[in-house]
This record gives sequence, C-alpha cells and structure tokens, in this order.
Amino acid sequence: MAAIVFAAGGLWPALANASELVMFDQAGCIYCQRWERDVGSLYEKTDEARALPLRRIDIRDQKMSGVVLAAPIRYTPTFVVVDQGREVGRITGYSNDNAFWGLLDALKAKLQPSSPQPNRI
Repeated sequence: MAAIVFAAGGLWPALANASELVMFDQAGCIYCQRWERDVGSLYEKTDEARALPLRRIDIRDQKMSGVVLAAPIRYTPTFVVVDQGREVGRITGYSNDNAFWGLLDALKAKLQPSSPQPNRI
C-alpha cells in the first residue's frame, strides 16, 4: 500500500502541470444530474476531453483538490478549467448543453498552446 501511495505522490507534480476540467458537485444536485444526462455521458468521447480530462470533486473537498482557486466554490455544479494547478476560469451552474459547450470553448481558448522551445546550440 505504501508503494501505491508513494507512486501516486510521485505522479502528482506531472499531473499538476496538465490542463484539466474539474467539476465540483455534490450528491442530490439536480443540475449535476442534468449535466450528467446531457453532457457527462458523452464528454469522454469529445475533443474537449482529450484537451481537458474531467476530474470530479465533491464541493466539500475543494480545499483538498490541489487546485489554486480564484475564489471558493459555492454552487454546484461548478466547472473549473485548470492549467498547471491554477484556475484559468470557471462555469458556475448548468442550464443546457449548448451554453455549457460555448462557455467551455471560450475557457479552452484562454489556455496557452504548448509550443516547443527552439533548439539553441
């Protein structure tokens, strides 16, 4: 068991530098359930999921999320686009799939593409 914890701890710095979509939710949230029905069931199959893998966190565990948030999460669902462990932007609430995809695209556009460093000899 200690080896698993050690290995996972060793991976955290690499994962913290990756971009991701963090969904803060809670049990019984009808808007979370609606998002799951409309978007969540297909999210993993999208281009957005390849760029922003989804990680779910219960709203009560936000302090242990490893994400530097711009402000505390107060409502569920809240979707936070994270890059290198820091919040880039957020979508608070869920009304419908068209609004979600449009807002997510706008946040994704804020991410800086990784450009290879020039080889200087």
